Order: sequence, then C-alpha cells, then structure tokens
Amino acid sequence: MVTGRFRALAVAACIGMLLVLLGGALVTNTDSGRGCGDDWPLCHGKFIPAYTIESLIEYSHRLITGFEGLLVFAAFLFIFMRFRKNRTGFKEPLFYAGGALLFTVIQALMGAAAVMWPQSPPIMAIHFGISLIAFASTLLLVIWTFRAKNGPPEVFKVPRSIFPRVLATAIYSYVVVYLGAFIRHTDSGGGCLGWPLCNGEFVPEINGATGAVFIHRVAALLLAISLAGLFLHIRKVSQGGAGLTKPAAWTLGLVVTQIFSGALLTATISNSEWFLFTNLLHNLIVTGLFGLLMDILVRSWRLREER
Repeated sequence: MVTGRFRALAVAACIGMLLVLLGGALVTNTDSGRGCGDDWPLCHGKFIPAYTIESLIEYSHRLITGFEGLLVFAAFLFIFMRFRKNRTGFKEPLFYAGGALLFTVIQALMGAAAVMWPQSPPIMAIHFGISLIAFASTLLLVIWTFRAKNGPPEVFKVPRSIFPRVLATAIYSYVVVYLGAFIRHTDSGGGCLGWPLCNGEFVPEINGATGAVFIHRVAALLLAISLAGLFLHIRKVSQGGAGLTKPAAWTLGLVVTQIFSGALLTATISNSEWFLFTNLLHNLIVTGLFGLLMDILVRSWRLREER
C-alpha cells in the first residue's frame, strides 16, 4: 500500500516544513522580513537579488517555502491518485496531506501579504501558528506511513475520557505558542531579566514587555502541569490507552525541556549570536511537542471506545 518512495517523499516534506518553520523564525529574529523590500515573489525587483544578509535570509526562506509547497503537493497528489479507486484507509492520509497543503498555502500567502502590506505583531504571530499546524500535518503523514508499513492498523481501544483532555491541552498549548510568537514579533524577550524570577521579583508589574513575558512563563508552567496530568490519566487507564502512554511521556519530557530552553533564552539575551541559537532551539522543541500532541489527539479520537 505504501511504497518506500512515498515514505521518503513524506519524510522530505516533513523535514522541509520544519526548515520553513525555523526559517520563518530566523527571518523574524534577524529582522530580515524587509530584506526584499515590498516585492514578492521577486526580491527588490530581481529574480536573483543583490547580496545582503537580510535579503539572503528572506529570499532563501521564500525559496525553501516554494520547494516545500511542491513536495507537499506531490504527497497530496500521490495519496489522491493511489487511493481514489481503493478507498480503504483513504481518509486518514488524505486528511494529513490535504491539511499540510492547505496550511502551507495559507502561510505562504500570509508571508507574501506581510511583505507587501506590513502586518501588526498579533497577525504575524498567527503566521507562526499556521506554520506549526502545517508541520504537524506532515509529521502525522510520516507517522501514518510507518504505521502502514508495519502491518495492520492498531486495534487497542482508547477510553473516551482521554480525547477531551487531549483536545483541551492541545488548544491551550496553541495559545501558549501564540504568546511566545507574539513576544518574538514585538521584541519583548528582554521584558523579564533573570530566571525563574522576573527582574528579581516573584510577581512583577504586569504591563508592557514584562507583563507579556511573565504571562508566557506562567502559561508555560500551567501547560507542563496539564501535560503531567494528561500523562498520569493515560497511564491510569493504561489497559485502554497503553499505546498513548509513551508519546504522552515524550510530550511531558519535551515541555520540561522547553521550559529550561526558555531559561537558556533569557540567559543569552545579551549575546546576539547565542540568543539566535537558543531562540531557534526553543522553536524546535515546541514544534516537536505540538506535533506529538497532535498525534495523541488524532489517535485518541480515531481509536476511542464506542459508547
């Protein structure tokens, strides 16, 4: 059913989407969004622009996004052509591939709009969230290809109590990610100096950059508590949710790692080179966390017990 070539295509699309996501964060962190002026898809009116660091970063991001669009479209077309006659198992991979294609197009159009008509930070923060959903879709497609390779679909049943908990946690995690993206787009990262205290205070004055960073820290802590509760609940009902215990443990480990990467981000804020690295690391970890959470969400719905 699933060929090695298609599996390689899905993996390439997933890696490409990760590069698109991190490239977008790099554009933001280096203030390269205007590196090509107001032109799109050209850069300063040229197909190959004059060399500057900003134009190189911005134009490279565009090229990678365009190539990724072709990969995602190829994956979608393969799924459609392969399963249009034999619809067994058709809906799940088509949903992943279709979602990846849809959100890739949306995030590309949002990027183009941001170049031609500069957008506000709240809108630009949504751009990162759209890219995150696009990546999660490609990751789910990759996971599906490997599960399809390994034989019959999973047969264990998941208690119905798990799905609403995962759904609530997933939505909340998206809010936390949005807050982080908003901080990045408003250059508010220096609002809280020091960690875990904020400017030497347990609870600082909640306004401006300080308020944004402090709220994000509290939100991240609550997300960790939520994921710990989700893991414990899944393990408690392990007879039905054993297949979800390991990915739930991974999400818990990743959110703890994410919190400490946030501390590292604060520690390196005065060093621009290290801050760029820690910022990308922070984005990389949360991308993996969200992708795994989406896998748990999908399986907790698809394999839920009947009433």
